[in-house]
Amino acid sequence: MKLYSRRQVIFFSILSGLIVILFGVGIGLLPIGKSADQGEAVPVSGSTEEEQDPWETGDPLEALNLSQSPYPNTLQLNAADLTAYTLDERENISVYERLNEAVVNITTETVAINWFLEPVPQNGGSGSGSIIGTQGHVLTNNHVIENAYKVFINLADGRQVEGSVVGTDPENDLAVLKFDPPRGMQLKTIPFGDSSNLRVGQKVLAIGNPFALERTLTVGIVSGLGRPIQTSRQNIIRDMIQTDASINPGNSGGPLLDAQGKMIGINTMIFSPSGGSVGIGFAVPVNTAKRVVAELIEHGKVRRGWIDASVVQIFPALVRYANLPVNAGLLVSRTKRNGLAEQAGIRQGSEPVRYGSSVIYLGGDILTRVDGMKVETLADLYSALEDNKPGQKVAVELLRSGKAVKLEVTLADREEVLSQ
Repeated sequence: MKLYSRRQVIFFSILSGLIVILFGVGIGLLPIGKSADQGEAVPVSGSTEEEQDPWETGDPLEALNLSQSPYPNTLQLNAADLTAYTLDERENISVYERLNEAVVNITTETVAINWFLEPVPQNGGSGSGSIIGTQGHVLTNNHVIENAYKVFINLADGRQVEGSVVGTDPENDLAVLKFDPPRGMQLKTIPFGDSSNLRVGQKVLAIGNPFALERTLTVGIVSGLGRPIQTSRQNIIRDMIQTDASINPGNSGGPLLDAQGKMIGINTMIFSPSGGSVGIGFAVPVNTAKRVVAELIEHGKVRRGWIDASVVQIFPALVRYANLPVNAGLLVSRTKRNGLAEQAGIRQGSEPVRYGSSVIYLGGDILTRVDGMKVETLADLYSALEDNKPGQKVAVELLRSGKAVKLEVTLADREEVLSQ
């Protein structure tokens, strides 16, 4: 048996202590929740019981309200992920991972005429759209597919399919497309929300294809509500949602979502002196879309009511010539004989005057308010009757010989009236 000196015993004791300390530090450097030998996730508490599904533990993911999602298992977070992201980040990740595949990239072809007067196809515009039905219905903006000869829908898995235009509503800049889903493909859809209870400051998310960068997510807030925005077609879309979520060319037609992943708007336009996003974007409220989508699918268009009368927007020269009592409003030039407007008591003009190539009849009523909305221009009248159907009755306020008169008018079909 070998004997050690006192000095050797002390040396070996110190060495053994250092080894123990280093081994303890090494264990402390292992990732929390990881097994040293297998590298697999284990319960943080060290329990040998089966690990709970983090989606079923309640807090802290309960605030995401994913139990109402049609795709509750799309986002899988393990125990370590609970501390890797903030609650706000998890919310964003959840919405994106559940719904980005329901956003499509839309491209079009148009037809141009060459020097030999021959029709030739050329690339048209591009934009985004939301799959809203498992049968392949897509909601987008009308201006994305306007004048298109062919429409192509690019899916999340890279496949491109040709679509068809089911119906359009230029007044609200909305359109519904349809494509046949590839065999065996189960489409994900974006659920409709409710835009009537939005609040300024509420968080919103936009998914789209800006500059052809597919399925890009941007985040912002509701910056304003009830914005009446005039489009390039000179009509006014009421109650637009203003947001600072970055929207750029290519985002048009894509969904504006709330924190639960429900569509609250359709991204439509931006205010931009430079052509890029400056933090002022506008979306058509989803309640408007819900009102027109069913008609577009069923009829291909939206039937709207109209006052069956010929009206003229008052302008300064007319005010001076006819000595009108107001500077703005709609002068009733003619009414349809025995029509709904005439039956309601609206009076037409009787003194014809020529203005350019048209004839205006002076002396008729001046419309000042229709269905509770002040009307000073033709665009105002279109906006006031945008959500009214033929056969409905609306309140009309007018001036007759300088006196205010209130009537109730039954609306005719706008397409029939304007086509006469």
